Amino acid sequence: MLLCIAVFFSSLLATLSVTAQEGALENAPPKGITPEEIIQRFATKEKEFKEAREQYTYRQDITVKTLDGSTTTGEYHEVFDVLFDDKGRRMENVVFAPASSLEQGGLSLDEGDVQDFRNRLPFVLTSDEIPEYNILYVGQQAEDELHCYVFDIAPKQIVGKKRYFQGRIWVDDHDFQIVKTYGQAVPETRDTKKRGGKQEHLYPKFTTWRQQIDGKYWFPSYTRADDTLHFNLNDVHIREVVKYEDYKRFGSSVKILYQGQEIPKADQKPGQNPPQPPPPPEPKKPDEQKP
Repeated sequence: MLLCIAVFFSSLLATLSVTAQEGALENAPPKGITPEEIIQRFATKEKEFKEAREQYTYRQDITVKTLDGSTTTGEYHEVFDVLFDDKGRRMENVVFAPASSLEQGGLSLDEGDVQDFRNRLPFVLTSDEIPEYNILYVGQQAEDELHCYVFDIAPKQIVGKKRYFQGRIWVDDHDFQIVKTYGQAVPETRDTKKRGGKQEHLYPKFTTWRQQIDGKYWFPSYTRADDTLHFNLNDVHIREVVKYEDYKRFGSSVKILYQGQEIPKADQKPGQNPPQPPPPPEPKKPDEQKP
């Protein structure tokens, strides 16, 4: 069943306000290239990136907290390694997963949350997914040392139970790769009749920063969400921190391409900092700071 949705980018800008530290948004057309050409170039790079990331191992650390002021009322914490078995098949190995106490804070995770942790927070927009989205060029903006093209995106329609991303992306004007995303996973389910009988599924707005790995690809490195979910019966303040760490290329016979060229395994360069690294220095952790 197809559930069509209207896309209003002006409303999107009002509801998805960007709060990260960054330069002013310049509503100027790109020089020497059209927005359509930029979309085509970064979508091609995103497909290469997606295929390359599937050949890397890494650790993903997920923390979700419900808060009452500065007091933690519930917590979910999972750490898993993305690895390959002895036959070269991709697998997840959970290394830390204590019992969740989120329900004490008035929240429970659903299948949409599980999908989002793995697919929507580290959002990828390849040439295969481009036809599913409305994409609007909104200008240019500095992200630390990077100069970026900025686009707003939203799904053209919701198909079945498939989940999508709606929000804003920043594309580096040098590598033509997405370096930052801000938005939320959709669709949501709301109890519009406010009778409390319909199960609601709401999701926070989040920002994901990427880091350049091996001097080639901008891989997700850090996701943070700090939002209030307005359920029919109550409001829930939620904070999420997701870390993607220790990327290592898997030593297989699979070829990883970059701009159509195979990357030699010895061609390893130190990762560059993401355009806006949010975690402050230790010992105070980012998910323990006040919003």
